[in-house]
Amino acid sequence: MTAIQRLSRTFRENSSLAKMLIVFTVGGGGLVAFSDAKSDDGISIVNPSEADDKNKKKRVVVLGTGWAGTSFLKNLKDPSYDVQVISPRNFFAFTPLLPSVTVGTVEARSIVEPIRNIVRKKNVNVHYWEAECYRIDAKNKKVYCRSHLAGDPNQIEEIVVDYDYLVVSVGARSNTFNIPGVAENCHFLKEIEDAQKIRRKIVDCFERASLPNLSDEERKKILHFVVVGGGPTGVEFAAELHDYVTEDLVKLYPKVKDAVKITLVEATDHILNMFDKRITTFAEEKFQRDGIDLKTGAMVVKVTDKEISTKQVKNGGEISNLPYGMVVWSTGIGTRPVIMEFMKQVGQGNRRVLATDEWLRVEGTSDIYALGDCATINQRKVMVSFPYRPNFVIKTLLILNKNLDLLVHNILSFLSASLGGRKMIFDFQKMIFDFQSRNLILSSGLVSYEDIWAIFQKADKDDSKTLTVKEFQETLKDICERYPQVDLYLKNKQLSSLVDLLKDSKGDSAKESVEVNLEEFKAALSQVDSQMKNLPATAQVAAQQGSYLADCFNRMEYCEENPEGPLRFRGEGRHRFRPFRYKHLGQFAPLGGEQTAAQLPGDWVSIGHSTQWLWYSVYASKLVSWRTRALVISDWGRRFIFGRDSSGI
Repeated sequence: MTAIQRLSRTFRENSSLAKMLIVFTVGGGGLVAFSDAKSDDGISIVNPSEADDKNKKKRVVVLGTGWAGTSFLKNLKDPSYDVQVISPRNFFAFTPLLPSVTVGTVEARSIVEPIRNIVRKKNVNVHYWEAECYRIDAKNKKVYCRSHLAGDPNQIEEIVVDYDYLVVSVGARSNTFNIPGVAENCHFLKEIEDAQKIRRKIVDCFERASLPNLSDEERKKILHFVVVGGGPTGVEFAAELHDYVTEDLVKLYPKVKDAVKITLVEATDHILNMFDKRITTFAEEKFQRDGIDLKTGAMVVKVTDKEISTKQVKNGGEISNLPYGMVVWSTGIGTRPVIMEFMKQVGQGNRRVLATDEWLRVEGTSDIYALGDCATINQRKVMVSFPYRPNFVIKTLLILNKNLDLLVHNILSFLSASLGGRKMIFDFQKMIFDFQSRNLILSSGLVSYEDIWAIFQKADKDDSKTLTVKEFQETLKDICERYPQVDLYLKNKQLSSLVDLLKDSKGDSAKESVEVNLEEFKAALSQVDSQMKNLPATAQVAAQQGSYLADCFNRMEYCEENPEGPLRFRGEGRHRFRPFRYKHLGQFAPLGGEQTAAQLPGDWVSIGHSTQWLWYSVYASKLVSWRTRALVISDWGRRFIFGRDSSGI
């Protein structure tokens, strides 16, 4: 290959090099100028209908610009997609810093990044529309949206968008649990607008309390701040509010400083109950030293414009009424109306949240994916029964046959042969016919068998009805990858591998060669499903899901021909992709006074001032752009030097 050919190939493989113009000066120096061919707004508008059908790009519609949706957009690199982003907000907000925004530690604009800035330099066609999806039509592959950007605020523009793939990442809303008065009288802390409203309300409370002709009781009521929810967000807000009051506001409002009170209400016995007990104990002791009133074991039953009523979970359910100046509600998340309506379409109307499989695909669909707080992964169980409904069985059951025993025998014989000789139970008109084992059940035309039978059959390659260590080791990786609860169970049992578990089930761990039959195999794995837990609704989970799905889309064409997922225990071949696996990287709980608690992988706990600096560095690194990093760091520096802004703007 000649030098010219190599240079030409380099420019073809690296499109950015083709944008460089090198102008050499006479003295041998050079000037490198970079020309960006993107449009001013950063969005390449392409109408898919104008493209040739043969080369038509797959249209991907992304609903939402939160953690999951933005992570998907940032990591999507395959230019073969035409991406349409639809969201009522044209920016991404770094929500972990919302409590800091409520008290002016960080400015609201410092933690938001316009979505067009994020996607404008990508090698993928991305279009953004500021609208809100109100209906998903899975059957016709359409989403229906409304835009309120017309000149007349009462005029609503309807938008209908077709899709080939739909990525639902609309997040969740605050859950009021249908408690009277919560929606009307409480402040929430989910969006950037919520934080700004809380900031203005805090300053308003202090200004009102400073007015003349108020009694001490009225001032105490106005300056009583109630925080509902003892999770990370509620605890951090209470800590930020305490620092704001003691470090800044008491200097500006010295006459009312003794009237300020902060109360944290939590329904369980402890705050931060998802953290290590050492962190929980430290946080509770620190809040007591700081004068923050902890009201644990108390459920909110009613909120009026003047009082919040709580009921003790224990001690006879005593009712308490607390006058307040402001209530911040930070407990639980609820499903958005568009998701509730969509769940009914796909047969999930009885669920509280949208269910997906391990590949983030919505159950009951083939081209719709759901990420983040609006969905949960329905992890497959090892001991679950899989439905199998042959049409001929249903039709046969409707036939009136005088010789019922012969009919049942004929059906079972046919099923046994068609299903590879698997053993079964047949339930017909409340009559149970037990045939050797309990692996298959046929009830009113419904055949089902447990996943563990499929695993056993796949591993039993010589069809000996027993598993050897060698046979099992060949499928061990696929089992742990397809059923992550197996791996968790092994770790909790302190077993190095599932082979040790099989040995343990035989009662002789010293054996080097172990053979187990189906019943012994089931006994060994009978408790693994107890390790299954739903993933928490956190930014960390949503971001990892978005990155995972983008990686799947980037390699979709390759993996169609070269599947890399685990074995299909109920079929042939392998799954196209590896299932999503969440990797917990730790969590922080800022406690005020420049002290933070951290729980990191490996049961490592750190509490104190040094952990606060770790929190600063981690959050700065996780911000979405260098612009937001610079703004947030400058806000932190400004607060150290000048204090927090109390203007309420």
